[in-house]
Order: sequence, then C-alpha cells, then structure tokens
Amino acid sequence: MASTRKKSLGKINYLLRFYVDGQGIQYQSYCPAVNFVAIGLARVALSNQEKDVFGGLKKYSGTFYLVAALIVGGSSLFFSAVLSAADEMANPASVTHQMWRKIRLGELKIEGDHDAVKALVLQGNIPITYDYIATLMRTPNAFGNGPACIVCHSSNDPSRSYRGLDLSSCEGILRGSTEAPARPVISPGKPMDSRLVHKLRNNRMPLGVSFLHPTDTESIQKVKKWIDSGAADDEFFKTSVLPLFAEPTAFGSEIACVSCHAGFRDPPNFNEVNLSSHEAIMTGAFSRTNKKLDRPGIPIVIPHEAEKSRLYQRLTENRMPPGINPGEESDHPNTSLLMRWIEQGAWCK
Repeated sequence: MASTRKKSLGKINYLLRFYVDGQGIQYQSYCPAVNFVAIGLARVALSNQEKDVFGGLKKYSGTFYLVAALIVGGSSLFFSAVLSAADEMANPASVTHQMWRKIRLGELKIEGDHDAVKALVLQGNIPITYDYIATLMRTPNAFGNGPACIVCHSSNDPSRSYRGLDLSSCEGILRGSTEAPARPVISPGKPMDSRLVHKLRNNRMPLGVSFLHPTDTESIQKVKKWIDSGAADDEFFKTSVLPLFAEPTAFGSEIACVSCHAGFRDPPNFNEVNLSSHEAIMTGAFSRTNKKLDRPGIPIVIPHEAEKSRLYQRLTENRMPPGINPGEESDHPNTSLLMRWIEQGAWCK
C-alpha cells in the first residue's frame, strides 16, 4: 500500500504541474508552496481511498485521479494567485516586462509609427518630461509641416513675439500670451481645455480658408455680436446670422458651412455639428454620440462669451504651424505626447 500511495502522489504531482502550467501560472516560482498544500490534500484523499471511500483503487483509479487533480488544482491556483499578488507588490514588474506581457496576451499591437507612440508611451503611462516638450518647440515639422514654434513665439514681449507668447521656456508656456487679451495657453491636467492643443489640432473653418483671411470681417463680427448679446433665437439671428451658414462665401471660402454641418449624423456631418437652425446650433457637437452615454452635446456657443465659444474660435483661429495642410491629421503623435505632458500636470522638471 505504501508503494501504491507513493505512485499515486507522483501522478497527482504530475497532474498538478500540468494543470497549473496550463493555466499560465509561474509554477516554478511557487512550486514548493503549491506542492506543500497539494501533497497534503492528496494524502488526505489517499487515506480516504484506503478506507474504500472511492471503492477499489484499480476500478476507480481514473475517477480518483481526475477528482484529486481538480481538488488539488483548484487549491493550488488559489494559493498561487495569493503568492503571485504578494510577489507583484514586493517586486513590481518593469515597464519592459509589462510590455512583453501585454504583447503575449494580445493586448498590445504595434502596426506603425503612430501606433508605437500610443502603445509604448501612452498606454504604458510613461512620464513625459519637459525636456522632450522643449525639443518639440525647437524642432521644425514637429507637429506637421511647418517652422519650429519658437520661430514666432520666443518672448513675452509683444513687440518681439506674436501674441507675446514665449514657447522657448517652461515658464513662458505656463505664463501664456501676454498681449491683450492676455490668457493662458495650457490648463495643467486638462489637455482638451488647453488653447495650445486647440491651435495644433483644429483647422480654421470653413475648411481651406486662407491663413491670411481677415478675422474681423462683417460676417464674423455678426456672429460675435450675436453670441456676446446672449445668442438668442431673435430677429437678428434669423435675418443676419443664420443665413450666413448657408452662404458659400460668407467666411472666406467657397464652401457653405451647412455643406458639412447640416445634421447630427457623422458622417456626413463632421463632429455631429448642425448649423441649420438655432436649436441645432445650441445642441452642440457630438450630441448623437453623447446621448447614448446620457450626456449632452459639447457646446459650441456660450452665450455672452464669443471668445470662449467654439463656433467663433473655429471661424477666427488659424491652425498651427502656419500654412499646415488642413488635411494633416489632428492626432499627430507629438501632439498626443504634448497632451499627455499637460495631463500629467505640465511639470517643468
């Protein structure tokens, strides 16, 4: 019987090794602890077997080993999970280890340069330092085809730098533009609320309008006046503002606004913006998508505040760098890294 018991324990140990390895657990790391618990349970099972709990050994050996393997395997998985969690807390995996683990599990796929930035840096939550941001500000074509940012923005002195904006230092970036109306260009922790991000991502509308087209034309001033006056659905809006969105040449282009923004479905209506009525305009952007999430649309008009209204901003603010092709994708990898730096607090160190 002693010989039979020894062989049985050996078979259970083999089944246990097969079961644990099959579940992807690092069996070798926890083998001593798992074996200690597993063999203890097996001995109890074998002692019951000697009392004919399972009947004759030869007759029920297949059933016995299956049940024993399930019992021992279940307990071993539990103890392995506990030990694994403890080990992770004591020895956190390096970012390299986490990367290869995600690749093996199919959670990480890299198919191009942009995907590499998203997968290795953004998903890996790698801290973005100001040193890299400083490099971007000094590098031509960093955010698309165009000159380096500091060519036009290197001082807080409005007589030397456009808008009195200094992008040559971290302090200058945090200070923002100093020329009236002075305002910050980033909001630490909030990349999507940061003006610098808007300028790098958003094309001026209508699409294709010249960089040199004036921003104070009669049509644009009517929109500004309407918003600053409260953005009401009044006679001025109906006769002087709404018709502008259907007029091809109203804002310096040959394309009417409603050619791309006449409904709430995207496509064909970009960003689900509808400029065909007062109600539609005040519904905002992405209203159809956000409705599924029980959220309102993103406002494009803020009554009494034209400068903060996306509608007015998109009619007056040129995308940077100057002359960039409007077809250039808005999610350039360097723009994504800048956004992550802002999201992480925009620290200067």
